[in-house]
Amino acid sequence: MNIKNSTNEHSAHLIEVFSAIQGEGLNVGTRQIFIRFALCDLRCHFCDSAHTWKTPKVCRIEHNPGLRDFETYSNPVPLERLLKWVEQQNAPFIHDSISLTGGEPLIHAPFLIQFLPQVRTLTKLPIYLETGGHLPRQLSQVIPYLDLVGMDVKLPSVSGENHWHEHITFLQLCYQSNLDVFVKIIVSENTELADLRKAGELVGTVSTDIPVFLQPVTPLDTPTGSITQATIIPPTPDQVLGWQTLMKEFVKQVRVVPQTHKMLNQL
Repeated sequence: MNIKNSTNEHSAHLIEVFSAIQGEGLNVGTRQIFIRFALCDLRCHFCDSAHTWKTPKVCRIEHNPGLRDFETYSNPVPLERLLKWVEQQNAPFIHDSISLTGGEPLIHAPFLIQFLPQVRTLTKLPIYLETGGHLPRQLSQVIPYLDLVGMDVKLPSVSGENHWHEHITFLQLCYQSNLDVFVKIIVSENTELADLRKAGELVGTVSTDIPVFLQPVTPLDTPTGSITQATIIPPTPDQVLGWQTLMKEFVKQVRVVPQTHKMLNQL
């Protein structure tokens, strides 16, 4: 599928909409409405959501928040229908924010420009974007409608991807827009110190106040559709301690947090 030609302002290709506990980053432990978009232009070795790389014919929509009573609907999904599904999920006092995840949500920027102001008005919930941090032009189009960005910095030695130039532009755009942002870095046994140092320099150059989350790969006990995740080995405790020390040369806050949603079976 041609990713560019598969996105528009009136509909979006989805994987699922559901309510769950956030397992990563600055919002860890909070309850969110997750909107998981299909399509991704990256192929990270550690990806545990490879099923989002392409567009399925149907998406899963949770009927009641947290009950996993999914119903299936055809893709793509019209904007008005997605608004109704999110409103259905938004039971009083439950959720702290809406998480845009994927795949890569920014592939759907034309749709998000129309959808985000409406869903914010409808729910009164903050909007949190989870992103690969490599599409700054698309980010610039939706920044006015975001409250928090969780940006990945892809280490070549772990992800197989290399987007240093896009990452620095992306992070500068977040910071200059006074948008709350944190950086997530997936680490594995194969993480190279040179990559981590370069990532630390990148973040510290923008601001030493941007929080960094080192996230050790957290393999599942059962297959998730990823073709390579089983070959990714988590780092040792000594490695993680050393890497945290290294990163604190560049930024003030460096936290080590695994994917807690896997431990809670909030998949």
